[in-house]
Amino acid sequence: MKLEFIGACHEVTGSCHYVECAGHKIIIDCGMEQGADLYANQTLPVNAAEIEAVLITHAHIDHSGLLPMLYNHGFRGTIYSTEATRQLCDIMLRDSAHIQESEVEWKNRKARRSGGQEVEPLYSMKDAFSVIQKFKGIPYHKVFDVKDGITARFVDAGHLLGSSSIEVWLTEGDETRKIVFSGDIGNANRPLIKNPEYISEADYVLEESTYGTREHGDDNGVPADFAQLLAEEIGRTLKGGGNVVIPAFSVGRTQEMLYYIRKIKEDHMIPDMDNFPVYMDSPLAVEATNVFNENIKECFDDNALEMVNKGINPIGFRGLRIAVTTDESKAINMNEDPKVIISASGMCEAGRIRHHLKHNLWRKESTVLFVGYQVPGTLGFNLLHGAKTVKLFQEDIIVNATIKDLPGISGHADMNQLLSWIKAFNKPKMVFIVHGDDDVCDAYAKNVTETTGFPAYAPYSGDAFDLITGQQIAVGSREKTQKKAAYRGGRSAIAIYERLMGAGQRLVKVIKNNQGLANKDMAKFADQVNNLCDKWDR
Repeated sequence: MKLEFIGACHEVTGSCHYVECAGHKIIIDCGMEQGADLYANQTLPVNAAEIEAVLITHAHIDHSGLLPMLYNHGFRGTIYSTEATRQLCDIMLRDSAHIQESEVEWKNRKARRSGGQEVEPLYSMKDAFSVIQKFKGIPYHKVFDVKDGITARFVDAGHLLGSSSIEVWLTEGDETRKIVFSGDIGNANRPLIKNPEYISEADYVLEESTYGTREHGDDNGVPADFAQLLAEEIGRTLKGGGNVVIPAFSVGRTQEMLYYIRKIKEDHMIPDMDNFPVYMDSPLAVEATNVFNENIKECFDDNALEMVNKGINPIGFRGLRIAVTTDESKAINMNEDPKVIISASGMCEAGRIRHHLKHNLWRKESTVLFVGYQVPGTLGFNLLHGAKTVKLFQEDIIVNATIKDLPGISGHADMNQLLSWIKAFNKPKMVFIVHGDDDVCDAYAKNVTETTGFPAYAPYSGDAFDLITGQQIAVGSREKTQKKAAYRGGRSAIAIYERLMGAGQRLVKVIKNNQGLANKDMAKFADQVNNLCDKWDR
């Protein structure tokens, strides 16, 4: 019975954890790294074809974004998630694949003109479509079988529509261990979705620590009135003739922004400006909003449900304009009227937001409002930390616009909420601290031990533990890389060769699975393999 840490170790993105039990191999989350890659992540210790199942905590790309690549490398097992997560992954993975293909197409056009080497995308739209077919939606609180000796249950993590913490029971012989994967724990009392649920029993707990050293609110711990702060920024900017540009994740954060803007308009929080125009420029956000509306009963909190029962759309209002096509998106910047623009991606690493930044960063009268966490190394992080110029579409853009970070709407629990969540457990054997910045992981682990008495440790990628004995059985690398994570741009020749090797290993597995096949069919199979070898043998 083994747990190995792969991603989101002393880093915030790229969540992935590997588990072996009773001869079965599964992973929890399969996320893509975004921003700077501080530590070199250990690759999965087995070929993708050997992974029999994946459990997904939620749909954000840093938890699900490499699923199509896993499929591309040979994975054919089942992916378990909540139904809302399945629906959101359907649109988000297709969008991610589109970004991969578009970026590589652009790079390859440049390579062909310069005589450089062409690259392959991390994965294709076909891979995204195919891996979505492997999803199985499971209701909250239902215990289900993953494999013999492995059962699991999803409970609401309050981070995103459909987000979950996952309880996993592992049994080998007479030994059973329970391990809880927190996923991303939500900030309490946010609009639309429910608060995080607490869990009381576990042998081992993996807890995120994104805001493990920070508190939401002012010096006295009082949460900011986000609607009021947002109204002030919108009113000031629009009255000055500028645009308010809001980089926001298409799933979750965009819907929350719509909720707050509806409240601002409904409560007349900007005098004489109730009808200011708001553009939602993201086809993905449009699809995600539909998913929100399809999961009201299971996922919305009591306040949102009450509004729905009264016939009020919590995320709709007069003056909301939707941009789906490219032409509709371009038209936004041709319109000189002051406006609010909500667009993705939330960290400004891809998508239509980069066009809106190109048209507004140089304008003194415009404002860029950040409403979510920015990973170091991303464009959003650089803007928040005082960048004077940025490069967009091979053009240097001067930063004259007002750059603001609005507190109070974080999707992640703060330090106190994280401590409350872990305190609900009854003396786990070990708490593993993951999904936090390098120094935050260690600091929060120390805080957990001092506050609760629970032993806590912040593992590195490649660290592995025997869950029966509780002993560490492998030590990962502590070497820093400081490379840009591969959010865009394609795979190296080494990665493609690894895919080929994986395909060969899958072939061997398929051959073993066909032992006992009729002699005629085995002979036909052998002929096909030999013909393939003859074609490619050098």
